[in-house]
Amino acid sequence: MKKVRKAVFPVAGLGTRFLPATKASPKEMLTVVDKPLIQYAVEEAVAAGITEMIFVTGRSKRAIEDHFDKAFELEVELERKNKLELLELVRNILPKGVNCIYTRQSEALGLGHAVLCAKSVVGDEPFAVILADDLLDNGKPVMQQMSEAFDYYNCSLLGVQDVPRADTKSYGIVDAQPVAERLERIAGIVEKPKPEEAPSTLAVVGRYILTPRIFHHLERVKPGSGGEIQLTDGIAALLEEEQVLAYRYEGVRYDCGSKLGYLQATVALGRRHPEVGAAFDTYLGGLKG
Repeated sequence: MKKVRKAVFPVAGLGTRFLPATKASPKEMLTVVDKPLIQYAVEEAVAAGITEMIFVTGRSKRAIEDHFDKAFELEVELERKNKLELLELVRNILPKGVNCIYTRQSEALGLGHAVLCAKSVVGDEPFAVILADDLLDNGKPVMQQMSEAFDYYNCSLLGVQDVPRADTKSYGIVDAQPVAERLERIAGIVEKPKPEEAPSTLAVVGRYILTPRIFHHLERVKPGSGGEIQLTDGIAALLEEEQVLAYRYEGVRYDCGSKLGYLQATVALGRRHPEVGAAFDTYLGGLKG
């Protein structure tokens, strides 16, 4: 099996939970301290050795392309003013040897459809899927953890975490049995089950490594509510012919698709920011309840 060298970023969503902030700006460009969510996601992919970043975009997402493109006028101005540290910061947003590819999802037809939109670019290779809404914070990037597991097991992997049973209705939930440390073999997967019907409390979060066979199944999945094609349904079909493992990643997840999760991420990362962390921590300590 080839190594994982491509990552798909589904970024065509409307971000309605953050309106009006996302009316004209992509939710993936919301900043946590001084970097947009999509940059955290790309940096995680780079740390895993991924060199092809495939963005599945929609309308009003041009800011993502601009962020990873060369900013000629800005660089000239920074150089003219001798702001060399900022100049290097801007130039190194995307490391050398990393390519960005953009493809359009014309309609919001679900996560499975967004992944399917990347088929022609991914080709016959294993690939990662990273949802920028989920900011996963750890010393060793989660996608790097998963890529190393993939290199050993050579099968699809889903990043998972335990959630309260009352929250199963918000996630894809797997039925799985342990096979190794942090790894469980998946027997089944259900999209957003009621708590009383959930096979477990092990929830899939926004990190996947998938074999290219997933495209075969996504092309045959019957659309569900709202005409959407669910990635979960494609994975359920994939399970019938290939092993799929659940990976209990090491790290803290911030659901930055919600206001509370976004604020929690801002506080956590802000407190240890090298420039403002100490002052911010002092400020927070002085707040009255």
